Amino acid sequence: MPARILVVDDEPRFERLVLQRLRKGVQEGLYDFTFAADGVEALEVFGQDPAFDMVLTDINMPRMDGLTLLERLREINPILKVVIVSAYGDMPNIRKAMNLGAFDFVTKPIEFTDLELTIRKTLDEAGLLKDAAKSRELAEKNELLEELDQLKTRFFTNISHEFRTPLTVIAGMTEQIGENPERWLDRGLSMISRNTSNMLDLVRQILDLNKLESGKLEASYIQADIIPFLRQLVESFQPLAETRDIRLAYHPATESLVLDFDPEKILRILSNLLGNALKFCSEGDQVEVDADRPEPNLLRIRVRDTGPGIAAEQLPHIFDRFYQAKDTSRFTAPGTGIGLSLVQEFIRLLEGSITVESREGAGTVFTVQLPIRQEARKPDTDADLLPVKMQDLATTPMAGTGEDGDLDLPSLLLVEDNTDIVQYLMSCLEGRYQVTWAKDGEDGILQAVESVPDIIISDVMMPRKDGFELCQTLKTDTRTSHIPIVLLTAKADVESRVAGLKRGADAYLPKPFDKQELLARLENLLELRTRLQARYRTMEDMPASDEADLQPEDQFVRAIKEAIHAHMDEEEFGIHELCRTIGVSRTQLHRKIKALTGRSTSSLVRYIRLLHAQQLLLTTDLNISQVAYDCGFRDPKYFSNTFTEEFGVGPKDFRKGTSEQ
Repeated sequence: MPARILVVDDEPRFERLVLQRLRKGVQEGLYDFTFAADGVEALEVFGQDPAFDMVLTDINMPRMDGLTLLERLREINPILKVVIVSAYGDMPNIRKAMNLGAFDFVTKPIEFTDLELTIRKTLDEAGLLKDAAKSRELAEKNELLEELDQLKTRFFTNISHEFRTPLTVIAGMTEQIGENPERWLDRGLSMISRNTSNMLDLVRQILDLNKLESGKLEASYIQADIIPFLRQLVESFQPLAETRDIRLAYHPATESLVLDFDPEKILRILSNLLGNALKFCSEGDQVEVDADRPEPNLLRIRVRDTGPGIAAEQLPHIFDRFYQAKDTSRFTAPGTGIGLSLVQEFIRLLEGSITVESREGAGTVFTVQLPIRQEARKPDTDADLLPVKMQDLATTPMAGTGEDGDLDLPSLLLVEDNTDIVQYLMSCLEGRYQVTWAKDGEDGILQAVESVPDIIISDVMMPRKDGFELCQTLKTDTRTSHIPIVLLTAKADVESRVAGLKRGADAYLPKPFDKQELLARLENLLELRTRLQARYRTMEDMPASDEADLQPEDQFVRAIKEAIHAHMDEEEFGIHELCRTIGVSRTQLHRKIKALTGRSTSSLVRYIRLLHAQQLLLTTDLNISQVAYDCGFRDPKYFSNTFTEEFGVGPKDFRKGTSEQ
């Protein structure tokens, strides 16, 4: 393909000279010349067809000179190569041209052999730049393709994770029904049915996405009253709102509005918007759905919430396909990344629009606008209005104790936002643990600090605070650092498992999990805690306070010992004073000490006093009564009995036996 060269000169004979002297290159297809008489004409030619490889222009021309043309061309195409033709010795103009970005220059009278060499050199450089530009363009395309590939990979990874939660309930409740059909048949079948619907909805999203990409997704309009339809849809979310202590309200501006709409698409649109609002709101928040008619031919539906809001940098992207926010402000829980994208596509299909307004900390408003028409058929029955069954939302599981309220059972805190998973886990744990329930990571942290359970089971992906945050917070808090934590998650990849273990998790189980494996893990962790108790019970082999690998539990026990030693001879220094010194509540102190040592708080205080008494008996000449008083015992006889009960030998015999050795 010949190189295209624009020649700009006001002398007609220059065109003839170029074609004559460089005719061999023209004949061989090396060059394709286009001519213009001045800068104005050159810009007109360039505007109609800018695909030139280089420009050869004189400096001195009427209307627009070569230097002005050079500036204009550089603005239009900065990489275009321009060679200036100037009179011999016109150095000021040549310098000015080079400063303006000219690639090279030739002088008149022109030596055409030199001109052709200059043209070849210029075209070689232009070719390199073109190749570089093409390479950049290809690189950008490859980068976009790679990004799209990563987004799709993340989508399929996430949707596979989404399948794991309903599969856990389905598989688990099937097992429970098999073991005890009389107790679990009705409730289990309901949960299986509900979670099967969840899985079908995920499948439907994938199919809708495929239809969108192939252009085969169509609207199925009927003519009906949309106001009661919306009311029924909103009311189906009331149970979920109640479980989260969120006020859900529906405010139609009119009692009736007949128009053409697609029931399935409206159901999917509003379910997605309501589900998101309820999922990320907290206790005491409000979600409201408004429906009005701002114009005669326009329906407006608004979904408002008083939740955490969406970060400003996320707003332009929330309708992008496969997009998932990277921070934890609103869209923390895992998802497919296509929910809002499908909502937008459904609304476009219905010839409407959707917008979002939000401020962090001030809530979010999604506004859907749809045209009002009355051209479609009317439904034969009310069933036509519900082509997709509205979900029966899970009931609230009751937080409580194990079967028969056996207070001797280990206490277990279950942190999980999916109520079906909660019910299934409670069915697995009843009779073995005293189970209490926290609905998300933030609530879980508060309950764990308050009650200090024996063990915790937590989901990873939850709103407000996830399982990783819960784990890191509790493991770095002296009051709760000893509690074994089992993380359950739909993310089964190695990276997620490593992330959980790095945050201090004691075990990591992917969904769906086996009931027996879960119970075995819990038993093993409690057994490990029993071994830990043996170490702290006797206070032997305690690491020094300056050791680098000093554990939080060691620090806690050491703090208790130091507090008691500082008030060793004060009989009135008891549990209340110790709580105040350590900075924890009586319940927290008792549960922590019980978990670490197997002792009650009063028993541990007494044991530390008795250990100090041993040292005094070994290293001083104090009599038994003096030792008792120095260790905070008012009654020497009570001291001797307690000493004997703890160590199997009385204080006198202990001193005597040690001295004889």
